[in-house]
Amino acid sequence: MAVQRMDNVGIVVEDMDAAVAFFLELGLELEGRGEVQGGFADQCTGLEGVHCDIAMIRTPDGRSRLELARYRSPEAIGAGPRDRPHNIVGTHRVMFAVDDLEGTGARLRPHGAELVGGIARFEDSYLLCYVRGPEGIIVGLAEQLG
Repeated sequence: MAVQRMDNVGIVVEDMDAAVAFFLELGLELEGRGEVQGGFADQCTGLEGVHCDIAMIRTPDGRSRLELARYRSPEAIGAGPRDRPHNIVGTHRVMFAVDDLEGTGARLRPHGAELVGGIARFEDSYLLCYVRGPEGIIVGLAEQLG
């Protein structure tokens, strides 16, 4: 059997409201919020006593989702500095196609977004950049040209 689709990307956060606000300002839509706990959560994560708040947010086309999780227990473990460089091994960014890269960046600044490097032009195809959002999450933005 083959993979049917990628369902979602999970991101653990400390400030759920700030993370949700950031991604809603980016243009994603809140699908729902809730709590997860109990035996199935313990079994799936390999942790004991799991109790977390979750928010599921989706892209406007409904094809991609992010699951934000704030752990009440066991307490979330910090992954080190939040301004880590892009070349750290492991998941390091989520990228979104946008129709106005500079405008999107300007809307995200009040939500704590900072440009990681600069806005780069890839041939005559794309404008690309990375911004660091809440929790140190690196978000890629790509605007297709022409």
